[in-house]
Amino acid sequence: MVRGGRWAVLCVAMLTLAGCGQAEYGAGSGAGFESAQELPEKLGKDGTTILVGDPDARVTVRLYEDLRCPVCEEFETTGGARALRKAMIDGQVKTEYTLASFLDDRVGGSGSKKAANALRAALGEGKFVEYHEVLFANQPEESVDGYTTANLLELADEVEGLRGPAFDTAVKTMKYRTFVTASEKAYERAGGAEEPEGPGTPTAVINGKRITVEYYGMLFDNKIFDALLQQIYDTPGSWKNTRL
Repeated sequence: MVRGGRWAVLCVAMLTLAGCGQAEYGAGSGAGFESAQELPEKLGKDGTTILVGDPDARVTVRLYEDLRCPVCEEFETTGGARALRKAMIDGQVKTEYTLASFLDDRVGGSGSKKAANALRAALGEGKFVEYHEVLFANQPEESVDGYTTANLLELADEVEGLRGPAFDTAVKTMKYRTFVTASEKAYERAGGAEEPEGPGTPTAVINGKRITVEYYGMLFDNKIFDALLQQIYDTPGSWKNTRL
């Protein structure tokens, strides 16, 4: 548990010195964007990864999420996702999303699959970022299979320009069923031999290094996660050589 602790200590020290302010990114590869709505988004060549942000950003955060997962909702609404979004807007961090749907089998229902399909449909309309935020902000209870077709279409009304024949049909017919299945398989492969059912959600891998269970709490403290991203951006080599 001591290994890699210098990063956690350094983040806390930065926050102590900086007070309540967030870290400010210096000049880097990206020019920055006006808002999250302007972030570039596209499907990766592997057919399952959804890429968001400046493709030349120095820091890459890979996130594994299940839309029904309440811990993912915590990360997205009150945790480190706010710092991540800011860093993407600044042009210094890009995010790679892999959408899992294992909770349907564990809890029952089809909400995770339907939500992942709807998000893929939103990507086709260039609205993944906005719709992703809306879905987590309105996440049903995990035990309630609340991401129904009707609910997903209703929530899409909150994203300007998303509703239309193409999106609505994709949601109603599960057009991206193959994508949903492939994404779940990609999530399971990420767990390797030790975690054949997947690494759990949310899981964050930053510049190829996974945030381990000992430091998992950093994902849910916006200020500390902000400081961590800043440190990785400033000294990527040190992060690469750190043993977590």
